[in-house]
Parts: sequence; C-alpha cells; structure tokens
Amino acid sequence: MDKDPAQPEVTTWLQTVMAMPLPRSYHNFVGRQIFRFLQTTQGVGAFALITLGVTLTKFNDAWRVTHPLIRAQIDRAGTRLLPGIVFFGLALGLVIVAQTVTVLNKFGAGQYAGTVMVSVLVRELGPLATALLVMARVGTAIVVELGLSRAQGEVEALEALGIDPVHYLVMPRVIGLAAAIFSLTVYLILVALISGYVFVFLQDVSLTPGDYFSQIARALEWEDFVLLGLKTATFGAIIATVTCFQGLAQRLRLEDVSDATTRAVAQSVVGCVLADALFILVYVAM
Repeated sequence: MDKDPAQPEVTTWLQTVMAMPLPRSYHNFVGRQIFRFLQTTQGVGAFALITLGVTLTKFNDAWRVTHPLIRAQIDRAGTRLLPGIVFFGLALGLVIVAQTVTVLNKFGAGQYAGTVMVSVLVRELGPLATALLVMARVGTAIVVELGLSRAQGEVEALEALGIDPVHYLVMPRVIGLAAAIFSLTVYLILVALISGYVFVFLQDVSLTPGDYFSQIARALEWEDFVLLGLKTATFGAIIATVTCFQGLAQRLRLEDVSDATTRAVAQSVVGCVLADALFILVYVAM
C-alpha cells in the first residue's frame, strides 16, 4: 500500500506547532482563571458552612419570623412556577417519552420502556431540568434582590439592629428552594410520564397503560426515591447558597448586580452538574 507523501509533512507541521511555546499572555490568562476558580470555591464553601451552622443552631430561633419566610420562598419557587413546570413536563413527554417508547416498540424492545423512562426522567433529566428552571426563574431574582439590598445598605442596617443576615435572608431561601425543587421535580416527572403515554396512545402503539406503568413500577427501586430526595435538596441548596453568596459576599454597586447575576448562574450550573455527576457515581457504586 502506497503511503501518502503529504503525511510526513503534516506530522512535521503538527510536531512543530506542539513544540512552540505558548505566549505569556495565555499562561497569565489560565493562571488567573484557575486562581479565580479556587478563590470562588473557597468563598462559596465557607459561606455554605456558615449557612449550615446557622440552620442547625438557629432554625427555631425567631420562628414566628423565619418560618413564614420559608413558606413564602416555597410559594415563590414552587407554587408560582408550577404552570411552567407543567408546560415543560408536557414538552418532555412529547420529546422524550413518546419518541423513546415509539422507537423501542419499533425494534421490539417495548418491555424496556419503563426502565428507560426511570433512568432518563427519574434519575437524571427530571431533577436536573427542574433545578435549572428554578435557577433561571428564582435564582437570578435572589441575586438581584440581595445585591440591591447590599448596595443600598439594607444588610448593614439589619446587622446594626442585631439581626443575623444569614439567619434572616439566606436560611429561608436555602430551605425553600430545596423543598420547592423536590416538589416540582415530582410534578415534572408525573406530567412527563402521563403526557408521554397519551402521545404514544395517539400513535396507535401496542402498549397498554397497565403494561406501561407496571414497567415503570418494576424499574423503580427504593434507592431511586432516596437519591431523588437527596439530589433535589442538594440542587436547591447549591442554587440558594451560590446566589446568596454572590448577592451578599461583597458590597456591590448598582452597576455590578448584572455581573454578579451572570456569575451566579454560571457557578450554579457548574455546581449542579458536578453534584449530579457525583450522585451518578454513588448510584453506580450501590
């Protein structure tokens, strides 16, 4: 077989390019990004530990004030977002469930529909998609609210009155978002599974409702319910902690609030994806 005469030239060119030193500006850029990442991770981690300590030690302190705030956050992040979750669940039912079941039946693998739905919706897509929706709707609003409060001196006024801002502002949001994401995830999964089968039924697929839901019931295990609760609570805690940190960690000028919101969204997405990957490893190891 004849060798391509251009191959040695390409190899030599690649070796030359790989051997070229990177510009100093590139090293400086990478170094700054790594330093910022480590600095942000340290700050968010310390803020999360402070929030956890306040939640464990002061949960029932001034409960007449904090508990209504928790219920208000659950209503804000849960009840008001329910119509959007229902609409998104219908879309997932059409795109994911209906298409998957149709393809499986086409290849004679309809008996695996329940297992696939549990793996896709219950274990992965449902919790993560709900967390991202809540982050986009509520998380950004938290950064703006707290950032403006800090910029206008309202947080310092609370401290001057002897009120702990973490107890009054952060703890209700952490608990509220954790509870809201869990509830919304359950609604999203139910709507997606039911609407998906309706679309499948309209396509005359030979899969009865009893077979469809019995497959899902057989595929579910007790670990799925435990991990669903832990995963959604973790996502809620991550989103609330990151957004509150960006709003309260430093004094912001009014023009800095938009940048803080952008950072909070990016860091929340990264945190939720990393947490989801960790839960996948835990599930595989179980």
